[in-house]
Amino acid sequence: MTPQRNTSFLRGRLPRSTVALAFALLATTAAGCSVVGGESEAAGPKGDPAFTVAAAGDILIHPALTQQAYRDAGVTEVPEPVGEKVGADVPDPDFHKIMAGVKPVISKADLAICHFEPVVAGPKGPFRGFPDFLVPPQITTAIKDTGYDTCSTASNHTLDDGPGGVKRTLDALDAAGVKHTGSARSAAEAAKPLIVDVKGVRVAQLSYAFGFNGREVPADKPWLTNKNSLDAISAAEKAARKAGAEVVILSIHWGREHHPDPHSTQLKLGRRIAKETGVDLIIGHHAHVVQPMEKVDGTWIAYGLGNQLARHDVPSGLTEEGAIGWFEFHKKSGGGWDVEARYAPTFVTIPPEEEGEADAGADGAVVEQSPGPAKGAAKDHRLLDIAGALRADKDLSAEERAQYRLAFERTRGTMLNRGAAKDGLRPLNELPD
Repeated sequence: MTPQRNTSFLRGRLPRSTVALAFALLATTAAGCSVVGGESEAAGPKGDPAFTVAAAGDILIHPALTQQAYRDAGVTEVPEPVGEKVGADVPDPDFHKIMAGVKPVISKADLAICHFEPVVAGPKGPFRGFPDFLVPPQITTAIKDTGYDTCSTASNHTLDDGPGGVKRTLDALDAAGVKHTGSARSAAEAAKPLIVDVKGVRVAQLSYAFGFNGREVPADKPWLTNKNSLDAISAAEKAARKAGAEVVILSIHWGREHHPDPHSTQLKLGRRIAKETGVDLIIGHHAHVVQPMEKVDGTWIAYGLGNQLARHDVPSGLTEEGAIGWFEFHKKSGGGWDVEARYAPTFVTIPPEEEGEADAGADGAVVEQSPGPAKGAAKDHRLLDIAGALRADKDLSAEERAQYRLAFERTRGTMLNRGAAKDGLRPLNELPD
């Protein structure tokens, strides 16, 4: 992440007037190896191998999400978001309710890939937010229970707490039963490609990042995490093939934060990877806003899937939006793979900030009362599959429906901004009427 003060054009959330106008406009339009993953409907012709992949954006646990997880665990006196260790008698935070809204999509894929950006702290903290993240390890259990099988761990925050932080993070993912790639605890671990068996197909995942917020990978631990380079990615793809991989998926941390348009360096590197390596799918992260997809020489590139789960200090409207990429792999009769791409727009609801106390006059009498939450305002932080939420919840307010539809349509417009419609890119599920 980069300091948010550099993104002044994103200050504040969308005003209610904008959301109301969007609602009015939208109302006029049509609506090692292991077996992993859930059940899918993907099937190749004449029994040819086929499987589905769900891949989502950044999981970055800001302090407000940790506080929400404590409230969801029944803690009435929520610990400060950043500070000392939490008392031993305080129940652990529970992130399951926050993430439950995307479980129906994620758990249906044969292989579900997350991008885990922060560093894990000890079970009782201390926890930290931006710029050097330390987050509760309990998030890893929620990731597993949501349906994720693997996570990429190479990001600009990988080294936020040095080698010890890398070890804690990977230990926590191991304990939760989530496989991982992109950082390592030893040279031997780094040298072994992550390959999983998905419906009889050996699928490898690679993970690389553009840098580490000014920190250098220790000279005596060059294997600690992976830094972007075409040569390194090409060599890793070849090593995965040599180890038996039939499909190779690259998770890559790159680009400019808060920019829906891919940077020229993203475009150049993405196209070179697609044309000059055997990588079958490229999944991008880091921008914290949705960026387009496009198909280059038969390879899908998702330049940026936005945030899967985050709560920035200054929400922008765009930072609450994300996309789950959904990819159906079908084995070609002559070798190689046909990949059909879809996406499911997601949204993180954010409750209003706590209202101030009533002002009192010199005699203690209340002279002004802060207004309550606006009608239709969110009550909790929750990650939603937008189409699913609109279909399932008949009690949504008009304001909520307008906000969700706006986010869905904006994601659609961004996804198609590089001509992907001609290659068949479409939503996994359309909005209900």
